[in-house]
Amino acid sequence: MTSNGTVVEVRGLKKHYPVRQGVFSRVAGSVRAVDGVSFSIARGRTFGLVGESGCGKTTCARAALRLVEPTEGDIFINGTNILSLSGKHLRRARRGFQIIFQDPYASLNPRMTVGAIIGEGLKVHRMASRRERRRRVTELLERVGLSAGAAGRYPHEFSGGQRQRIGIARALALSPAFLVCDEPVSALDVSISAQIINLLKDLQEETQMSYLFISHDLNLVEYICDEVAVMYLGRIVEQAHAEVIYERAMHPYTRALLAANPLPDPEKRREKILLGGAVPNPASPPQGCHFHPRCDAADEACRLQYPKLVEIGGGHLVACHMVDQKSKTSQ
Repeated sequence: MTSNGTVVEVRGLKKHYPVRQGVFSRVAGSVRAVDGVSFSIARGRTFGLVGESGCGKTTCARAALRLVEPTEGDIFINGTNILSLSGKHLRRARRGFQIIFQDPYASLNPRMTVGAIIGEGLKVHRMASRRERRRRVTELLERVGLSAGAAGRYPHEFSGGQRQRIGIARALALSPAFLVCDEPVSALDVSISAQIINLLKDLQEETQMSYLFISHDLNLVEYICDEVAVMYLGRIVEQAHAEVIYERAMHPYTRALLAANPLPDPEKRREKILLGGAVPNPASPPQGCHFHPRCDAADEACRLQYPKLVEIGGGHLVACHMVDQKSKTSQ
């Protein structure tokens, strides 16, 4: 961890997938799943990534953990650039960052007992003896609200919410400083989701872990996140403190997402914003601002040049020609 309290710092992260065509599978282009994303997360804080399906949220998170190899960029976790590590050095560094997967049914090995699943990381990293592993597994199960007797059972014997608790216990086994939560409650019903989210908040207060939280549920993101970034076609188009995003969103895409988000109060209404067209093909994004084919306010500059992500005050970043022009005029 750096001296200013930053646990995670991602700079210019890119992940491009080659598009191959023809008999000889020649590279004909690339899908820019993540295209120059930068952010940082302080100790004990939660950073949210939101956007439509296919915008690059999960790829960004997996690249930040080197579950997929980035094409370009720097990733500092606990002060170390993990892209410079390999072999045993990378394995040792992995103790400091873990992930909770989206699907609690597919992410647990059905042939392993719950105790073996949770204790596997301790075994791989040789961090505890067999007796110590059993003690640690019991401690983790109780911490996530399950009984010690669950250790001898198999994943298929548990409900979806219980399986996700097992996934959380596994992620906590190595006491990481950084935890990626990849839509951890999207496969669960509302009441169970609330229990899991409150569990994550309690664990963060106890351990001061830093979270990267990915979700489609904007109400959930508002509840749990300190800072939020909105992604569109692999790039961040707006980033700010959570309350700023929800109260003073500036990018047209962010405003459209918020307009589609249901309000819990039936007496309140939001302005309706209907986006035209469909999400462009990430293998051949439109020239200029990638959002301009769906934006009613787009002008010639939007069609020709991609806007820079600029700060408009108070750490509020926006990539929009219209917003940039307004901020310059107000100055």
